[in-house]
Amino acid sequence: MKFIDDLRSLDRNNIGGWPQSIKIFFTVLVFAVIVLLGWYLYISDQQDQMTQLTGKEQQLRQEFSQKQAKAVNLEALQQQLDEMQDMLRQLLRQLPSKTEMPELLIDISQTALSAGLETELFQPGAETPKDFYAEKPITLRMVGTYHQFGTFISGVASLPRVVILTLHDVSLTPKGAASGSKPSATAVSSNGQLVLQGTVKTYRYLEDDETADAKAKNAPANGKAPTKAAGGQK
Repeated sequence: MKFIDDLRSLDRNNIGGWPQSIKIFFTVLVFAVIVLLGWYLYISDQQDQMTQLTGKEQQLRQEFSQKQAKAVNLEALQQQLDEMQDMLRQLLRQLPSKTEMPELLIDISQTALSAGLETELFQPGAETPKDFYAEKPITLRMVGTYHQFGTFISGVASLPRVVILTLHDVSLTPKGAASGSKPSATAVSSNGQLVLQGTVKTYRYLEDDETADAKAKNAPANGKAPTKAAGGQK
C-alpha cells in the first residue's frame, strides 16, 4: 500500500518533507495519545475521589440512622431523665439540711451512748462541699462489744433523717491490743471489748445557693457521690 510505503520511506531528519497524509496521521496520533493520557489521569483522580465520597456517604448514612433512632426516642428519653431528676431531688431532700446537721451529730453521739458504747473521741471536722452534697468527716474512737456496735448501727439507721456513714481508715481491734493489729479469737473472748477508731463521713444536701457555689468551686474536678454507705430511711 502507498501509505505503508510512505511510512517506510520517511526521512526522520526532514519532517517538513513528509507527505501530507503522513503529517495528518502523526498529528492525529499525538493528539489522541495526549487526550487518552489526560483522560486516564483525570478519570483515575475522579475514581479516587468517588471512592472517598462513597466511604463518607456510608459513614454519614450510619450517623443519620443513629441520630434518627435517638430523635425518635428523644421524647421518651427526656421523660425518663426528668423522672430520674425528680427522684434524685426527692432522695437528696431526705438527707439532713444545713440547719439539721448539728442536731444530727448530737443524735449520732446519743445513739452511741444509748447502745452502751464508751465514746472516747467524737470530733467533727470541717465540711467539704461537692456538686450537690457536702461531706463532713468525724474522727472518733469508741469502745464496746460486737453487740453494742451492732445496736449502734441499727440505731443510726432508725434516725428520722437518712444518715449516710462511710468508713475511712477505720480499724476495729481488741481493747489493749496494738493499733492496727488483727483481733484474735482469744483476745476478743477474754474481755469482749473492742476499740473502733478512725474517720467516718456523713453527708447533707446543699441548698440551691450552696449548690451554685459548690459547682463553681469544683469546676476543674467534680466530686463523686459516696458509694459505700449505711443509712436509715425516713
